[in-house]
Amino acid sequence: MNFDLSPALLELRDRTRRFIAEQVIPLENDERQSSHGPSEELRNELVARARAHGLLTPHASKELGGLALSHIEKAVVFEEAGYSWLGPTAMNIHAPDEGNIHLMEEVASAEQKERWLRPQVQGHTRSCFAMTEPGPGAGADPGMLQTLAVRDGDDYVINGLKWLITGAEGASYVIIMARMEDGSATMFLSDMDREGIVVERSMDAMDRCFTGGHCVVRFTNVRVPARDVLGEVGKGFRYAQVRLAPARLTHCMRWLGQARRAHEVALEYASQRRAFGKPLVEHEGVGFMLADNDMDLQTARLHIWHTAWMMDQGHKCNFESSRAKVVCSEAEWRVVDRSVQILGGQGVTAEKEVMRIFTDMRAFRVYDGPNEVHRWSMARKMVHSLGQATGSAA
Repeated sequence: MNFDLSPALLELRDRTRRFIAEQVIPLENDERQSSHGPSEELRNELVARARAHGLLTPHASKELGGLALSHIEKAVVFEEAGYSWLGPTAMNIHAPDEGNIHLMEEVASAEQKERWLRPQVQGHTRSCFAMTEPGPGAGADPGMLQTLAVRDGDDYVINGLKWLITGAEGASYVIIMARMEDGSATMFLSDMDREGIVVERSMDAMDRCFTGGHCVVRFTNVRVPARDVLGEVGKGFRYAQVRLAPARLTHCMRWLGQARRAHEVALEYASQRRAFGKPLVEHEGVGFMLADNDMDLQTARLHIWHTAWMMDQGHKCNFESSRAKVVCSEAEWRVVDRSVQILGGQGVTAEKEVMRIFTDMRAFRVYDGPNEVHRWSMARKMVHSLGQATGSAA
């Protein structure tokens, strides 16, 4: 593995860093935000700025207007974008759109791409991904899927209730995961204004960095034409892995930028603030926390880059993306938590941006599957691999 950055990637990294510093961070305290995320008006302004700087939707294919970044290139650029909680929104690489764009490029038909994907890549529309359900439906266990799709002539009729659907308020289209009568799962595409789709409410959440919030969405006798099946009938769970493995990793990339920022704020504060006759950084307790921050940041970055490199080599990396998600979410969280501690009173007020990062990031250990589920899944795969090796040896 060679992680030397090419001159072109270094230029793109530096250009992204300048864009975030000069065009995005000045809007972080803009009033066009609520507890449910940036408003559409603010999002449109941010997107326009990214478009003007040639940084909009860089992970999309060149055919659709993106830069066709590899996974390693995304690791570099997405970290820089994540330095501001508005950066991913500005560059159109936020969740769930980033993952949906990747899935649509891989699976959607040419007609579906023109209808839904191209406007999204251009920053004109947003999307949502409707899989999670309240109990007894699908959550960490997608096999508990309750939303049902029944064939009726040339249509499928979908009924079900979803929640924690990020970005649903104001989204133009939705990818619906539904159970078929034979127990398999299928993904369907639909405009959000289709009859029978109702966004019942936005759920109050710890984070407030996603446009459209996290919503409860009800599907009542929603008729979706068969031509709007995403991919093939019955392959929904397989497509979910196409989406989720890279999406777990891009979460790690973006939050690494936030963790790095929290650390840099804490380091600057500790260098200037004095207590007991010397700067905080000269006190061993604070110095050790800063050193631990540096190690956690580098650990997270190496896991991201290693997994990204493997994906670029064509490996599926479901195991590796689970490992990276757990390692990075916990390492990055420790960095932010220590940064709050170093800042003391300043860390628990909006006087410093670290408090905002702290409340936004906590949910990362739950997003895309709780860390405990990933650990359990990894352990099962390790036991399975051991069994295969033992069987082959016998």
